[in-house]
Amino acid sequence: MCAPGRGPDSARAGDKEGWETRVTAARARGSERTLGAGDLGGPLGERATLVQFSSAFCQPCRVTRRVLADVAAMVPGVAHVEIDAEGALDLVRELRVLKTPTVLVLDRAGRVVRRAVGQPRKADVIAALGAAV
Repeated sequence: MCAPGRGPDSARAGDKEGWETRVTAARARGSERTLGAGDLGGPLGERATLVQFSSAFCQPCRVTRRVLADVAAMVPGVAHVEIDAEGALDLVRELRVLKTPTVLVLDRAGRVVRRAVGQPRKADVIAALGAAV
């Protein structure tokens, strides 16, 4: 994983261990924020949106991009939006994104219902979508 603006940290590229245990309900973390197309730079999905915060030199971010794009293509009404963490520092700070990749799962209204840090497996993303659809 990588810290926004800091480059790769000590985690190995491809480290998936514990992704599913890091998936947390957003309300438990105090995030009641609703995100819209203006925040994301792209439209929300009809059913849910997968928001990925990435950084330029983050290898796990590249793998995460492919996984989320695959899931969005498989599940009707789900969109994938990738945000460059270094280019959106105000949003990163507001949402307390500390490492990349960080994935937020939004429901159709743009409410954050799940968040996770690290490189996900496709099955974990699909399971996390269950809270949004």
